[in-house]
Amino acid sequence: MKISVSILKEKDNIKEAIEKINLTDADYIHIDVQDNTYTSNVSFPVDSLSNINEYTNKKLDVHFMCLEPESLIEEYSKLNPEYITFHAEAVSNIYKYIQLIKNKGIKVGIAINPETDVNKIIEYLPYIDLVLVMSVTPGLGGQSFLDNTTYKMEELHNLKDRYNFIVSADGGINDKTINLIKDYVDMVVSGSFITDSNNYQDKIDLLKE
Repeated sequence: MKISVSILKEKDNIKEAIEKINLTDADYIHIDVQDNTYTSNVSFPVDSLSNINEYTNKKLDVHFMCLEPESLIEEYSKLNPEYITFHAEAVSNIYKYIQLIKNKGIKVGIAINPETDVNKIIEYLPYIDLVLVMSVTPGLGGQSFLDNTTYKMEELHNLKDRYNFIVSADGGINDKTINLIKDYVDMVVSGSFITDSNNYQDKIDLLKE
């Protein structure tokens, strides 16, 4: 299982958090981008990350929690992320956004909120690389995992044989909740559980056990 460390809560100490992540075997740095419209927060203007690749060799995993983020794709593609993920609920034309990201040579992810059914995105599965199941309401770090999202991860896991995507989960992931989903996901996004600790690697080890 791959681990993507969310630095949402570390936006005032981005470089310090990334330096700590560099010392671990985490697979990705997860960058949440919010627009104060789709969610009630604003985070990580691209200018604050413009030189991120100079002080980490970790792959970047960018997550737009924004309405119609067309202009953001152009901006954040310059960071050379492996994935850009957008919310199915936040755009008017999902195929358009899939193509915009693919045209940048970047892997495409679609995120779905806790209340969104998997059926909403099934037609897009042949064209994407990742499905991100939100196991909390998007926008705030430190929320509790919603147990009723687990069935969606299982459902997506069972669809993988037909398509070529990975399943990721984001929200309330810790050493307890990981046991509910570890059989169904290929990657987890974890923020507070890791970044609130004094030893990032110890927490990552607990997730990977």
